[in-house]
Amino acid sequence: MADKFIPNDVVVGGPAEDAHRPLVLITGPNMGGKSTLMRQTALICLLAQLGSYVPAEACRLTPVDRVFTRVGASDRIMAGESTFFVELAETSSILQHATHHSLVLVDELGRGTATYDGTAIASGVVDALAIRGCRTLFSTHYHALVDHFTDNHNVSCGHMVRQKLEDRHCDPNTIHTPIRLLGVG
Repeated sequence: MADKFIPNDVVVGGPAEDAHRPLVLITGPNMGGKSTLMRQTALICLLAQLGSYVPAEACRLTPVDRVFTRVGASDRIMAGESTFFVELAETSSILQHATHHSLVLVDELGRGTATYDGTAIASGVVDALAIRGCRTLFSTHYHALVDHFTDNHNVSCGHMVRQKLEDRHCDPNTIHTPIRLLGVG
């Protein structure tokens, strides 16, 4: 267990008067915390809706009707389904059933195919979810998506980065590199 957790402020969608964008496009390095941030957000949302305590200093949310996830990369070899097929089938289900009241987590969609095709698929899915207004966290390594959606009023672009901070409780020569999501809000 970690002695100290890294706080993250996550703002996804919200009342129209707040003018928060419903879709957050997250980029960053491998093992940079993108998937962890997404899972943490979903768990806090579910715990809060159950009326449970949440591991947060404060939590304000609008209840969601469903939580959809497209995470991980696996095939179904016994069913003859490739990683790419599984990705598309799960994504299709999200696009068919998600509403503007849903929470959607999509982690590196398109990794099961060529970069050009993956970028095109991911772009179409981001566009569809943003138009629908689903509260969405969408992580990707396709930086062309950031360029494409930077000016979209339904999409916020965030980047996971390392910030060097000295921990007062550790050896003063030790530098810790917590992960923060920058550029969202």
